[in-house]
Amino acid sequence: MTSASRPHPEQDPAGSARSGHSAGSQDSNKPAISPKSGKTVRSGRSGARSAAVAPAARDALAGALDRRLRGTESLGALDVLQAGADALLSAVPADIWCVVMLDPATLLDTGGLHEHGFPRSVMPRLFEIEHAAQTGVDNIRALARRSASVSLLSDSMTGRMTESVYYRDVLQPVGLADELRVLLRDGSRTWGLFVLCRAEGSPPFTPAEVALAGTVSTPVTTALRRSLLLAGIDRDDVPDAAGLLILDDDQEVRLCTSTAERWLGLIQEAHPAPGHRFPFTLDALTNKVRSVGMGVQVQSRAISRTGHWVTLSAWREKAENSGADGTEEPEALTYVSLAPSRPGELTAIVLDAYGLTPREREVAQHVLLGRSTAEVANSLRIGEYTVQDHLRKVFDKAGVRSRREFSGELFQRCYLPRLDDPPLTTDGRMRNDAPGDDTPDRPR
Repeated sequence: MTSASRPHPEQDPAGSARSGHSAGSQDSNKPAISPKSGKTVRSGRSGARSAAVAPAARDALAGALDRRLRGTESLGALDVLQAGADALLSAVPADIWCVVMLDPATLLDTGGLHEHGFPRSVMPRLFEIEHAAQTGVDNIRALARRSASVSLLSDSMTGRMTESVYYRDVLQPVGLADELRVLLRDGSRTWGLFVLCRAEGSPPFTPAEVALAGTVSTPVTTALRRSLLLAGIDRDDVPDAAGLLILDDDQEVRLCTSTAERWLGLIQEAHPAPGHRFPFTLDALTNKVRSVGMGVQVQSRAISRTGHWVTLSAWREKAENSGADGTEEPEALTYVSLAPSRPGELTAIVLDAYGLTPREREVAQHVLLGRSTAEVANSLRIGEYTVQDHLRKVFDKAGVRSRREFSGELFQRCYLPRLDDPPLTTDGRMRNDAPGDDTPDRPR
């Protein structure tokens, strides 16, 4: 990244820049690295750090990764992320690293690989900076708006690392000097994030390594989207009711129903943190909802170990009977509903997973409503030949050859819901705020 393309650090009144997003699971009683001794953790790897990398080497790495991922149709989401991490870390070593899956609609965590990530001690502050403040030069939402898929914090801060609250409160306390992020992005949709950190005393990331890291983005994103396509949701290996979880502001459990406990246990997150009861997906959601007003609902989705999608809906309410005597403010609690994702939500996710452009999504939705080519052309104000051209691309991406096969594919994957005219957002809501009941299912 050249200095001309770097955004200026966003300073708060104290002169800090807020940034950051990742997740981790190292034991909070163990330091991530030992800067005083100069020893660093290599996550099981050895060897010298990469020197200058030629374009041919970058192309070779991306090509090899693409062939490996494309050749294994049965890879699950975590397998895809692990394959991408193995390839990336073999060329760009890190002292701490993690991979986060994201809900494209909300950019909240939906699972990932965290066993080599940050110590638990810094995770609450990390989520607060990332999901509550949502400001800073390398905040995930800022990164998602950039054209580049890779970003180095020291570059974004133009070397002024101490002005970053993320560096001061998350990296520096555990002896880390810099953080490299690689977005897993398809057009405007961001599906995940690689986070690589190096320790104080370790060689810094080189420009060649930063460029090399960016080459894994496209093949891993393509494979991750493919892995998230569903095989159906009507199976007996998951609970079919909504569960309820109630937390206080210290993330202590006030209530957790047995159904909620089962859903939390199914969220696809490899090697959870020792002693950490809930997945980091939940931490990200609850930190986000605490930054909005009372009664405002925040939603995210996560893929389960069985391949099903679960919708997490969080909101804040005053606790009943608290503050009733007037001597203190009523206590605010966080309520989380966990339930199987509805067909409307799944249809939008599947259309995104096919990698359709916005126009292709519009055409696809009209086709699912049974409209003719002429009707689609009239509705979208485009020519019939243009509609047919878009349809060919939709069918190619979905791996089908006809309208009937395409509709059947969606029925098979998520039971075709009722689709109205307004385009669906990724999280299943109508963009024009169409009437309908989007209240979470009653938990139990």
